[in-house]
Amino acid sequence: MGVPAFYKWLVSKYEKVIVKARQDTGETEDATLSNSNAQVFDNLYLDLNGVIHPCFRPDDDDSTPTTIEEVFHNVFEHIDRLFNIVKPRKLVYMAIDGVAPRAKMNQQRSRRFRSAKDAEIREWEENRLRRQFELDGKQVLPKREPDVSDSNVITPGTEFMHRLSRALQDYIFEKITHDPSWRNIMVILSDANVSGEGEHKITSFIRRQRTLQDYDPNTTHCLYGLDADLIMLALATHEPHFSILREVAVTAEQQPKSAAIPFEFVDIRLLREYLEHDLNIQDPKEFNIEFERIIDDFIFICCLAGNDFLPTLPSLQIHEDAVDLLMTVYKKEFKNIGGYLVDMSKVEDGEAAFVKLSRVEKFILLVGTYEEKIFTKRSEIREKVLRRCMREYEQSKQEEENASSAQCYQSTSASVFLCENPTVSADSEEQQIMQNTKELKEQLNNCMKRKLDLYRGGVFPNDKVKLGTQGWKERYYKVKFSVESIESKRKEIVNKYTEGLLWVLKYYYSGVPSWSWFYPYNYAPFASDFRGVTQVRLNFQKGVPLKPFDQLLAVLPPRSAHALPKSYSQLMVDERSNIIDFYPHNFEVDTDGKRFMWQGTLKLPFIDEARLLTESRKLEKELTEEEAIRNSIGSDLLFVAGSTKLAAKIRSSRQNVANKIEISISDGIGGFVRLCTEDVKVDFESQEDFAICAYYELPGGGKRIPGLLHGLNLPEKTISGDDIMETTLWHERSQYESKFRNANNYHNTWKTNEGSSSFGSSSCGSVIYKGGGVG
Repeated sequence: MGVPAFYKWLVSKYEKVIVKARQDTGETEDATLSNSNAQVFDNLYLDLNGVIHPCFRPDDDDSTPTTIEEVFHNVFEHIDRLFNIVKPRKLVYMAIDGVAPRAKMNQQRSRRFRSAKDAEIREWEENRLRRQFELDGKQVLPKREPDVSDSNVITPGTEFMHRLSRALQDYIFEKITHDPSWRNIMVILSDANVSGEGEHKITSFIRRQRTLQDYDPNTTHCLYGLDADLIMLALATHEPHFSILREVAVTAEQQPKSAAIPFEFVDIRLLREYLEHDLNIQDPKEFNIEFERIIDDFIFICCLAGNDFLPTLPSLQIHEDAVDLLMTVYKKEFKNIGGYLVDMSKVEDGEAAFVKLSRVEKFILLVGTYEEKIFTKRSEIREKVLRRCMREYEQSKQEEENASSAQCYQSTSASVFLCENPTVSADSEEQQIMQNTKELKEQLNNCMKRKLDLYRGGVFPNDKVKLGTQGWKERYYKVKFSVESIESKRKEIVNKYTEGLLWVLKYYYSGVPSWSWFYPYNYAPFASDFRGVTQVRLNFQKGVPLKPFDQLLAVLPPRSAHALPKSYSQLMVDERSNIIDFYPHNFEVDTDGKRFMWQGTLKLPFIDEARLLTESRKLEKELTEEEAIRNSIGSDLLFVAGSTKLAAKIRSSRQNVANKIEISISDGIGGFVRLCTEDVKVDFESQEDFAICAYYELPGGGKRIPGLLHGLNLPEKTISGDDIMETTLWHERSQYESKFRNANNYHNTWKTNEGSSSFGSSSCGSVIYKGGGVG
């Protein structure tokens, strides 16, 4: 979910939802024994992209893998660790991001172009420093060229993802066959060739299981992942016995290298109890308050504060407690707007029946009445921060000049010493090389921090929009959307954004409403401009997902063209390509109100899907057999021990015939299985100790159940009204109160790589990313 700092806001406001995870240390721990954590879980779901990325590029430079095999080893160790924490009794569901909906690809494209450009800058700076060290007579270790330097290969369709899938199959076979902890566990692997984002494949699985007649409403779920939208997706299942597992966010200083990474659970049942108190509608009178519908409304209003598919409304920033503002307006105005905003029991009925657009319009307009105050306070704070940072920049510049002079003298002295002392031992020389290499790394990291931190680099852009001052709306639309007359364009933008909100909500509750729909702008409208949205008519065409190579063409920058077959890669780098305009080497980054480059908006051309497909279809016949497999749409794989009744059913099945799973032999998990074809590793050994594999399909689409299930057992509630923090809206706090209450949020926004910009789109500056010698 594109909501930086949402998790921090949530756990600060509702502290008791956090449960510390205990980790067992035994290497041969048997999961059939009692779980050391208080909660016992039936099913463990792994959003594996949250495992792959940190295993590919850890925070610690010293542990960075250099080969694909090392990455895989790290992934398997991480899965082992998660399994031993949770100790699931029935199921492990592993999901990797497959081809995403087009609405997500714009964000993926921006991230990958940004990553490639940052890598290019880092490479240029490292080469510059190496030349400087050579001139200074400071010998360093040769430059490493690892096999896994480009993290953009963590995208469906690449050779890396294909090999990872095969490695995971081997890992699962090994675990079920030889590890007693896994022997009675069913494992489902949904790899990168199965379309859809990992977390949405997981929640689709849960939704479908809930429709089964014999589904156990007291099934306990644990989902591991790092994205904030997992909390919204968990709430949307209306399954109270649900926890999110994630690493505790600690700094390198707080976490010794030798210590195990700490984990924590977010207890969704306790979060629901908090929300029941915090979203209590006072004196509802004619309204029949249903808490499950309040939950659905909460998910919808959180979408306004940010998501992965739409830019955030300018006045809503999480570190300014935007969700508190949305909740306050919702509670205060519930009766005035007419009641609930959404009715998710109608999400599958077509059109926009599941959203009360007249109420949504009133609600967002009411939120918009706070814009002026928010922008005014934001501008005041921004000016103070800018003045302070300017002073700090001038001071640090002087300190760096002084330090540089001293360092130059010391380096010269050291070089003379080495030249005049030929008796220096080989060990001492080796130690000096290691020390020089460490110094180069430190200088490179500091240099990159300065490059990516505009303020440290002395870049203080002028404020052209001046949000909150007279004429700010006109200036915003003129600068951001390049329009002189805003009236006609504003309606079009608002309507498209409203479409996007409905697309996101349908996606959260019932799957992809349209694979091809996307929001065609880089910026959002103002909340105060949401007039006339009742006229919006939905006409989402479901369509089909792109093939993996087509998505690679849609999201990868030219620097990552190596991840595609050669004929496809030429479309990205050959100047004669008919779609070369999709792959600019230089592009603008709008850094309005941002301190860090990574917070800026990349101004990339939107992909024309029809043009892209016209070119890629010409090349499909040239693919090798392995490339064709990488470019195919795959199926989920189900693994079980050969001694189980389900395995016996799989063995007796006919190929290409889907057989319904009897939940009496599958621990209550429903669906269909088919025999695997020869391209998937299958072990049909006669010994029952071996694992076997089958294709898996979700159970048929029964009617979605929008609330709690009959037969659900819940423990006595532990959260009371006394646990709810009193809310003071950010723009109403005194400067003294804001200083201390929000110090941590602002510190993280301006000093670390977490959180969105502190001041939204309050200034107008941009940077052009250029190739070659990036200064």
